[in-house]
Amino acid sequence: MDKVVASAGAAVADIEPGATLAVGGFGLCGIPSALIEAVLAAGIGDLEVVSNNCGVVGWGLGRLLDAKLIRRMVASYVGENKEFERQYLSGELEVELTPQGTLAERMRAGGSGIPAFFTATGVGTQVADGGLPWRYAADGSIAVESPPKEVREFETAEGSRRYVLERAIVADFGLVRAWKGDRHGNLVYRMSARNFNPLAAMCGRVTIAEVEELVEPGELGPDEIHTPGVFVQRVVPLTPEQAAEKRIEKRTVRA
Repeated sequence: MDKVVASAGAAVADIEPGATLAVGGFGLCGIPSALIEAVLAAGIGDLEVVSNNCGVVGWGLGRLLDAKLIRRMVASYVGENKEFERQYLSGELEVELTPQGTLAERMRAGGSGIPAFFTATGVGTQVADGGLPWRYAADGSIAVESPPKEVREFETAEGSRRYVLERAIVADFGLVRAWKGDRHGNLVYRMSARNFNPLAAMCGRVTIAEVEELVEPGELGPDEIHTPGVFVQRVVPLTPEQAAEKRIEKRTVRA
């Protein structure tokens, strides 16, 4: 099945306001920037976005945030984006902060058909006990806070230990970026740009992949493939200019 779509705009055309998006990337590394720009151009708002972070002011998911298109964010790190901080503290944005490994496993579980799992991470903190501010009111009070989660004790080789129940994440759409991809949707990521991309691809009901290099079926060796095409519904080949545009948060150079 040829899954190639002519443009990023066509690939995101059926994303509706209120949708949940799982977006690959870590910092600005491996982000699906062309797909993000297509969502911005379409003006699709009221979004819930699941991603490690929310880009920076002026780039990546920060572009959607700047345009007030994101209603709710599920993330593990938000420290590089001052507009994110402003919207959160002013009550304009709801934020569910999740430990990074837990976030990764919630996404993997969603793509694997596992509804929930127990983890030791967060036991004894507000992650498990509840009370984390998800959304503030305009006067600075907490409007919405995280609920308490089930905590259960299990016997392990080291003795009894408490674990907290975390629920899987299944998104309406997964947006990812790959180094190479074929027409069947098989994807290969390059080095650290792999990051959250395989997980975002797994947990999206409809996954859209932008690829820097489109190859024909059979050109990718089976052992090379990081995301099998069964997880991918649409493939968008990038132009050379789009593929070359890779920004970083901070640049440090010698004098």
